[in-house]
This record gives sequence, structure tokens and C-alpha cells, in this order.
Amino acid sequence: MKGAGTADDAAVGAGRVHSLDAFRGVTIAGMILVNNPGSWSYVYPPLGHAAWHGWTPTDLIFPYFLFILGVAVPYSFARRLAEGAHRGDLVRHIARRSAVLVLLGLAMRAVPDFDVTTMRYYGVLQRIGLVYFFAATAYVYLGLRARVALSIVLLLGYWAMMMLVPVPGFGAGDLSPDGNLASWLDRALLDGHLWQGTWDPEGLLSTLPAIATALLGIFTGEWLRGEAGPPEKTRALVTAGLTGTVVGLAWGLVFPINKNLWTSSYVVFTAGTALISLGFLYWFIDVRRLRGAWQEWMVVYGRNAILVFVASGMVTKTMARIRMDEGTSLYGWIYERGFRSWAGDYPGSLAFALTYVLFWLGIMWVLHRRRIYLKI
Repeated sequence: MKGAGTADDAAVGAGRVHSLDAFRGVTIAGMILVNNPGSWSYVYPPLGHAAWHGWTPTDLIFPYFLFILGVAVPYSFARRLAEGAHRGDLVRHIARRSAVLVLLGLAMRAVPDFDVTTMRYYGVLQRIGLVYFFAATAYVYLGLRARVALSIVLLLGYWAMMMLVPVPGFGAGDLSPDGNLASWLDRALLDGHLWQGTWDPEGLLSTLPAIATALLGIFTGEWLRGEAGPPEKTRALVTAGLTGTVVGLAWGLVFPINKNLWTSSYVVFTAGTALISLGFLYWFIDVRRLRGAWQEWMVVYGRNAILVFVASGMVTKTMARIRMDEGTSLYGWIYERGFRSWAGDYPGSLAFALTYVLFWLGIMWVLHRRRIYLKI
């Protein structure tokens, strides 16, 4: 298992970017935190997704992961391309990784209640696998200008489709949960297999702008590998981030920021905030080398991101199916007895989630010390 996963390859080429590991780590820790409250009835608003239009801190987590995935791509392939590696071989490597991610996502859905008639086929890992395949393949085959053009086409094309293509029974430009084009297409293809019944946040059409999220990360990775000095790189990251944040917010006035639809404004806005976050981490960790316990835990999580995501999700699912004497699940029993009983509803729910993050940090720390990393 020694090696690196899909987004864990910033160790080649221009040298390891420790801030990228830290950014990935805090992102995956945030994902575990918001996915595992003690009770879904008691979640503080910032730790839940926006109901529809708009955003919360939780809505930044998934696009950050895809953005980070993109940043790592040049570190994975630039040197091999420069040394004359066969593009077909690299794409086969990319396809294998993507297939493993998609299959892992399907396995998480299928276990233990495998039922092809009701099973949800979309999911987080499935989207990561698809986005990785198309974004990394674009990097291997296309030059910078072509990838810039592709990003623009994906963002503007998705905006045009969502606003101009009429949906039967709703018309054009309807961005409601049931009336938008992406939801209509998912119902047409996989009715009965969608997370929310009539729509799915990881649906097929919204994967297109998600690819643009990773492409924006690729541009960032290329910049970090470049010859500019560290201060210039930092300024560029933060400046581009502020620009993207403002542009995304402005675009959101006519094409609302929406995580469930992965709107184009959402792509630009979240990429902007990701650039700002990475810029500050890069300055402190890689430029000033202010390292220590404050960032080491992030790196520990970041080096085994896919492993901890899959393992924590499967353990949560298992605990939810184990029934105690009172009829409640083991998951609910631990929350009620170990947290809610002394902390109350909302604080207890948050304390449970934080404890779960620390539990998996301990396991990942042991693996990190032994240099054991999941290789996909």
C-alpha cells in the first residue's frame, strides 16, 4: 500500500508542495466532520449545506477536493510528458485510477444492501473518478490554450444549457429542484436511483462544470511548478483568488451559486476561495516553513485522503445498521449516551462529529508513521 492516491502525487516534478497535502487534509477532515453529526436533527447551519441557492462553509468542501485534485495533476504527469512518456500509456493509467474510484463509490452504495432496483449510482467518489479522468486526460493531450478554451466552453455552455434549453413541463431557465435541465436529464436516465428522488447533486450534466473546477486546479498546479519566485506565486494565488471570488459572486446574481446544480458561478466562486486558502497555506508552510503540530495533522489526513473517506463512510454505515437493545442504532446509541447526555442536542452532535474526526486522525497518524498510504 505504500505509494500515493489519485490526488496525492504532488511529490514529483518540482518537489513536494506540503501546503497542498495540508489543504487536502483539512478538506477531507471537514468532509468527515459534516458527514457525521451525532444527529442530523441537530446540525449548526454552517455545518449543513445550503437548502438550494446560496452557500455555507460546508458547500466549499467538495469543490475544494476537486480543485486540489487538479492542482496535483501537473505534479503527476509534467515530468513524464517532458521525458517523452507515451500519452496513451498515461491515459490508460488515468483510466485505471478513475475506474477504481468509480467502483469504490458504487461499492460504498451497494454494501450491505445491494439492490440494483433502488441503488443510487451517482455519488462523491463516482464524480471524483469521472472528473479526474476527463481533466487529467485534457492535461495530457491538450495545450494550455486549448484547456483554457475547454474551461470556458464548459462554464458558459452549462450556463446556456441550464438557462436556454426548455424542460418539458417547466420551460427554459427554471432552476428549481425539479424544473432544471440537469434534474430532468437525471430523471430520464436513472429515475428511481436518485438521492433526492427527483434530483441528485452528483448528477450527470452537472459533472461538466465540475470538470472545470479540476481544470482550474490544473492551471494552479502549473503556476506553482513554474519558475516564478515564492512571493510572486503567493501574490498571484491570492490575487487570482480574490478576483475569482468577486467574479463568482457577481455571476451568481444572474446564475445563482448552487452546489446541488454545480452552477458555473459556484465553480468560479469556490475556485477563488480555494486559491486564497491555498495561497495562505503555501506562504506559511512552503515559503516561510512555519511547520509544526498546527499543520502536521492536516498532512496526516491529506496523505491518505481516499482511504480515510472510504473507511470512515463504511464504519458509519455499519454502526447505523447495528441495533442495540433499545432498538436504536449503535451510531445513535453512542451519540445519546456518550455526548447528548451531558452536552445537549447541538453541542453534543458537534462533539460527536469532532470526536469522530479525531478517531480517524489517530488511525491515519499510525499509518503515516509507518509510511503506509493507499495507492490507487
